[in-house]
Amino acid sequence: MIKKIARYWNTLRFLKPIQFYWRIWLRSYQPAPDTLPPPPKRTNKFKFVDPYRRLPSLINQDQFIFLNKEYLLKYADEWNALERGKLWLYNLHYFDDLNASGANARYKWHIKLIQRWINENPPAEGTGWEPYPTSLRIVNWIKWALLSHELPEQAVHSLAVQTRWLYRRLEYHLLGNHLLANAKALIFVGLYFNDDEAHKWYRKGITILAKELPEQVLFDGGHFERSPMYHQVILEDLLDLINLHCVYAKDYPRQWNKTANKMLGWSQAMRHPDGDIPFFNDAAFGIAAKPTDTDEYASRLGIADNLVANKVNLLCESGYIVVKNDTMHALLDVASIGPSYLPGHAHADTLSFELSLFGRRVFVNSGTSTYDNTPERNRERGTAAHNTVEIDGVNSSDVWGRFRVGCRAYPSKPEVDVSDEKVVVSCSHDGYLSLPGKNIHYRKWQFEKNRMVIEDCITGDFRNAIAYFHLHPDICVDSFSDKEHLQLRLPEGQVIKVNFIGGKLSVNSSSWQPQFGMSIPNTCIMIEVLDKTLHTICSW
Repeated sequence: MIKKIARYWNTLRFLKPIQFYWRIWLRSYQPAPDTLPPPPKRTNKFKFVDPYRRLPSLINQDQFIFLNKEYLLKYADEWNALERGKLWLYNLHYFDDLNASGANARYKWHIKLIQRWINENPPAEGTGWEPYPTSLRIVNWIKWALLSHELPEQAVHSLAVQTRWLYRRLEYHLLGNHLLANAKALIFVGLYFNDDEAHKWYRKGITILAKELPEQVLFDGGHFERSPMYHQVILEDLLDLINLHCVYAKDYPRQWNKTANKMLGWSQAMRHPDGDIPFFNDAAFGIAAKPTDTDEYASRLGIADNLVANKVNLLCESGYIVVKNDTMHALLDVASIGPSYLPGHAHADTLSFELSLFGRRVFVNSGTSTYDNTPERNRERGTAAHNTVEIDGVNSSDVWGRFRVGCRAYPSKPEVDVSDEKVVVSCSHDGYLSLPGKNIHYRKWQFEKNRMVIEDCITGDFRNAIAYFHLHPDICVDSFSDKEHLQLRLPEGQVIKVNFIGGKLSVNSSSWQPQFGMSIPNTCIMIEVLDKTLHTICSW
């Protein structure tokens, strides 16, 4: 009971007051939907630039695929079939397929689907009327209309009803990317319509954005939740907003262009040679636009980053360091878990890293396959699912529930030494200070032309400590003849030799979760630290 109370205290004490009282307000205040006629539509002056196009999710007239799971939508109650998973239902209500690749060929399906949603989802009832899916649906309907489609009158009316409801249900209890999505929807609909009510929606959205964007986008361009996936979500949102204002020849804050430019630079730095994101905190392929896709979208809008390709990129505010040369690309996590009042997408991955060699991912964090409250969600957020050290079977940060964090690991300020011959990065964290041994984990990476050396030091006594190194599924453990040496082989035949000094080696089966609803077998190298210092030497 004492541990449970302590966990709740360490979870709740960081929240902002508005997150408490707004949650109470939303539960106690249930306004009646406003079904008055919609405002008049505004005339657009220019064409909406082609946005990022997702993969199709409507694969037949009533058949959908989200999160690698296919279901039919035959009956009205299936809009709220909770056994399919909350996130799957959210995706069903987003209407992303309206603006996906090849959408014009599915025009008749889309018209029918919009009419079905209106008829089968009465105002303020069900999952589809929660603020987040409402926000994304409003944007998708309007983007579809701006891409030379005519919204039916019933849908135009529904847009106004949805917006009036959203305006009174903004997600101040969550803040973060959810509140930005709410603001984006208000801005979209505020420009789509044209009267005093529409202007009120627009001003509310702009006011929220003016406050949240400077806080949520850090000085180095990274999103403050420290998730490369959500960074891409917010970057696409900002590009959409710039695109929208150009359609209506409406002035927008010039700072948006600078912010988008910084976010593009961060995205350029925080990607593997294959062009896609690393897996730090909640991150998976297929949810947000690939970095290369947002590059192209920004280019169509006349926005381009000015990133200089450096040997070392120090993303100090967001807490990531990128080190690379001709054959190696390493991404290091020396970050806090995120904003103290919003750690929902955090993993216990402090001092983890990912590494690509010869253009291929070699060491990978385990990824994210679910947001359901399951043991698998807990496992994927845990320290052992990442390329770092776990002490006494405890997570470095107390991740629990679906989106909660109790005690948190705080990293020290990293030290970086760059010379012509090598790059050395040192950092520590105090996530294990609450254990009886009051342990501190120190990690030092040393990168040379064809070698990486990791030194892990642990202060204080402990029962056991394990360093985890998760391999990409394409990487084969070629051989390991004893308890200190192994050889890895890439698909093209390149060989990586790995030696461990001060640890006991075991090679185990594990899994990699690169997408929601997907789990791929891989190999995990586990090193039991025999004393208090472990050296891992990779050469290629």
